[in-house]
Amino acid sequence: MKGALNGIRVLDLSRFVAGPYCAMMLADMGAEVIKIERPGPGEVARGIEPGVDGQSYYSFVVNRNKLGLTLDYRQPAGRDLLRELVAEADVLVENFRPGVMEAMGCGWDVLSAINPRLVMARISGFGQSGPLANKQCFDAVAQAMSGLMDMTGDPAGPPMLTGTTVIDYTTGMYAAMGVLAAINARHQTGQGQVVDVALLDSAVSLLLSAIPERAHGDTAITRRGNRDRFCAPSNTFQTRDRRWVLINCADDPMFERLAAAMGRPELISDPCFESRPRRVENRDRIEAMTGTWVAGLSAREVEAQLEQANVPCAVVATIDDVLDNEQLRHRGQITEVAHQSGKKVITQGVTMHLSDTPLSIRSALPYVGEHSGQVLSSWLGYSEQRIGALAEQGIISVTRSEKHYAS
Repeated sequence: MKGALNGIRVLDLSRFVAGPYCAMMLADMGAEVIKIERPGPGEVARGIEPGVDGQSYYSFVVNRNKLGLTLDYRQPAGRDLLRELVAEADVLVENFRPGVMEAMGCGWDVLSAINPRLVMARISGFGQSGPLANKQCFDAVAQAMSGLMDMTGDPAGPPMLTGTTVIDYTTGMYAAMGVLAAINARHQTGQGQVVDVALLDSAVSLLLSAIPERAHGDTAITRRGNRDRFCAPSNTFQTRDRRWVLINCADDPMFERLAAAMGRPELISDPCFESRPRRVENRDRIEAMTGTWVAGLSAREVEAQLEQANVPCAVVATIDDVLDNEQLRHRGQITEVAHQSGKKVITQGVTMHLSDTPLSIRSALPYVGEHSGQVLSSWLGYSEQRIGALAEQGIISVTRSEKHYAS
C-alpha cells in the first residue's frame, strides 16, 4: 500500500539526529528520501559504536527507508550535481550552520530560482538569523540554554540532561510538521518556502507554563526531582523488591481512590490534603505516607492495586522491560528490520498509525552511497558511462552492488 507522501522526493543533506529524523519521518510516510553523504566513511555518526556490519545503531534508528547517494559537494562539479537534483526534488533537508549552504552556492535564493516549488527545511541550533545564529549548538547545549536542564534533576543535585537527545527528536518532528504544512500551502500557491526550525526554540516550547509562571510571579522554577509541579502525591517511590514505581495523583477524585487503596480513607477529610493545592503545600507529608505504603509491597503489587483503583501508576521500566512490553509489541513499536547483511535488527517501529495510508519500514539504513547509480539514473536519467565517469572523478562513489554503473 502506498504511503501518504508517495511521489514526494526528498534530498537529505543532514547529519546526526534532528535532520535525519525529520527526513526519516517523511520516508516512513512514503516519500522517496535520498541520504546524501560525502564519499568515504559517510557522516560522522556512522562511526559511533556499536552497530551491525559496520553500520552504527546510532545512525540506524534515524536513517531507515532512505536511498544512499554519495556526493562530494566540496568540488564545483559536485555542487552542480546537487543543484541538478534540487531541480527534481520536492523537499531539501539540511542542518548545516547558517551560511554554509550559501557559501556552497546553494542558498535559498539560488535553489528556489532553480525550483520554485522546493520546500527547504533548515534545521539549526538558533535559527537562520539573530545574534546567536552562528553559535555552535547540539542537543545538550539547547537543553542547558533553554532552562530545561535547570528544571531536571534532584533539587539537591546538579542540573541534569534528559536520558536521550529529546531536543533533537522534537526539532526533527517540528521540521517534519513544517514540511507537511509547506507542502499543503504549495497545493494552493504553487510555491515552495523555507521551514526554519531551531533546537533552542524547540527546547523552550517544552517548558509548559514555566515562562508565564516566572514572568508574572515570584516563584522560582527549578528542579523538583520526579515531582510534578502541579499535584501531589506525584513522585517515584521504592518498593519492597527494590524497584521504583511512579505514582501520579492529579486530582481530588484520584486522591480519594489512592487513599482508599492505601487503607487510609481518613486522609480525605484531613485539612492538609482536602484539595490539590493543599496537597501540593504539604507534599512532603503525603509523599512520605505514600512512600511508606509502597515500601511494604512489591512493584507489581503496587501497580496491580493502583490499576484496580484507577490511579495512574507505572513501574519504572528498564530497557529490558521495554523490549518485553506486550503493548509496545502489539503496536509495532518494537520490531525487526532486515539488514542488508542478512541480519535482523530489533529497533523502534513507526510511531504514527494512518488507517488508509499507513507508515511502513521498507528498508534499513543504506550503506554509504549504496544507491548512487540508481538515484542518478532514475532522477536525472544519467547513463552508466556518465555515472562511471563521476565515480572516476571522485564526485560520487558506488558500492560493490552498483559497480555495473561504473563499468
